[in-house]
Amino acid sequence: MKIFIAQIAPRVGDLTGNVHLIRDVAGRAEKSRCDLVVFPELTITGYPPEDLLKRPVFMDAVEMAVEAVVAASRNTCLVFGAPRRDGDVLRNSVILARCGKVTGVYDKQFLPNYGVFDERRYFEPGSGDVCVFDVNGWKVGVGVCEDLWHDELAASQANLACDVWLNLNASPFHVGKQSEREALVQRRARQFSAPLVYVNPVGGQDEIVFDGGSLVADGTGNLLLRAPLFELWQGEIDPALAVDTHIAVLPEPIEQIYRALVMGVADYVLRNGCTQVVIGLSGGIDSALTAAVAVEALGADNVLGVLLPSRYSSDHSIADAEALVANLGIDAITLPIAESVAAVEATLADTFAAWNKSEPDITEENIQARMRGLLLMAISNKTGRMVLTTGNKSEMAVGYATLYGDMAGGFAMLKDVYKTEVFALCRWLNREHEVIPENTITKPPSAELRPDQKDSDSLPDYEVLDAILTANIEERLGVDEIVARGYEYDEVKRVVRMLQLAEYKRRQAPPGIKITERAFGRDRRYPITHGFWE
Repeated sequence: MKIFIAQIAPRVGDLTGNVHLIRDVAGRAEKSRCDLVVFPELTITGYPPEDLLKRPVFMDAVEMAVEAVVAASRNTCLVFGAPRRDGDVLRNSVILARCGKVTGVYDKQFLPNYGVFDERRYFEPGSGDVCVFDVNGWKVGVGVCEDLWHDELAASQANLACDVWLNLNASPFHVGKQSEREALVQRRARQFSAPLVYVNPVGGQDEIVFDGGSLVADGTGNLLLRAPLFELWQGEIDPALAVDTHIAVLPEPIEQIYRALVMGVADYVLRNGCTQVVIGLSGGIDSALTAAVAVEALGADNVLGVLLPSRYSSDHSIADAEALVANLGIDAITLPIAESVAAVEATLADTFAAWNKSEPDITEENIQARMRGLLLMAISNKTGRMVLTTGNKSEMAVGYATLYGDMAGGFAMLKDVYKTEVFALCRWLNREHEVIPENTITKPPSAELRPDQKDSDSLPDYEVLDAILTANIEERLGVDEIVARGYEYDEVKRVVRMLQLAEYKRRQAPPGIKITERAFGRDRRYPITHGFWE
């Protein structure tokens, strides 16, 4: 049996483009005389199509797209995902097509409704009455993504005689996900006593990045194939051959994060009709990493850095930003904000005095941040460049960011990256030569919105802060459980309270790339207004 694996990048809603993509791959599989070609879950629409599925005109177009793919099928059986109207309900389905006809349909049985998934909003589960199909005399079992994770379904399917099992996926990236997939695929292959083919797409879709890593294991659980992560890949395999055919290197976790950020930025910017970005460069580590990733994703010619020094900006911060510009080879401009900020302060001075509020406080700090946001957005409006914001997950968690200031922009690349991971990524980038200026990495982090300001004036050290946040967000531990790990009670309580208070800011933040299991937004959904305080 020859199976062609299509680790491709469907685009949500681009039905015409996705049909062309399927036809192109099908033509290659046909030339190689493959028995079948396997595509990812919901290939026709891309994943996740969300409320597009609720528009009848969209589903009309989906059905036309499916008909076009079926009509184009030849001797090689096409196995692809599509939403399917079944009376008054929708199914998340797999279509098998050969020689211009539909030869089989399977409906996904287990619909995930956690994290980024919301499938029960759109689909009804299939019955699973038929999940084994004849393809050129071979018995082929079919499942979709979440089906593979359910032990009771696997136990019932293990009794079915199959030559091979196929699993079509749309599995988003988070750190450690590929190892979880591989362990599952190998376990199920042993349970089925048959080879298992697991196909996953690549590409960024809003906050989600699909990282590929398609897999094949033989009936003893031996890994035969691992397609590269974060790359388009197509290839054929005979899963009956119990030999390694293509085992791509599994990148270390820090490299996986970096590549997810690069892919997420490239696809978000380009798929939304932009080609260029603008980034405020402070000389700090967050803006430095954002610029470095943007250069990798879009090219140095498409990245503009803007230095926005205030009266509190240190000489070394300006020098560090200029060194970064030189290292990356990007264009940059300098727009000092001191006079603009002074003008705003002067406009407000009489009003603040009348209220007995003349003493400087966080208001004046935020005016500086908002002036920077105003200038960056003006450049964006005038040039069509998308503003990439530079705030990280640690700051987003505790509200250490200014609405309509440093949070203003089109895409928040580091929204799910903790500050300690920002440092680790920059050190990894510098492993062979300096990309991020060394002083940017070693100096104490500071927003520089008042004299001699340091982040540690307002927050615990980032190693402590991130550990507390990770325990509360990713592990869902309460205050007492975190304290039991050796952290000060008052500090834990303060961090958790800041986390809860800042929800209103996060709701107004741009989308950002998911790299953890509990990203803000899709994964972690908390009310802004509530009465429960840990």
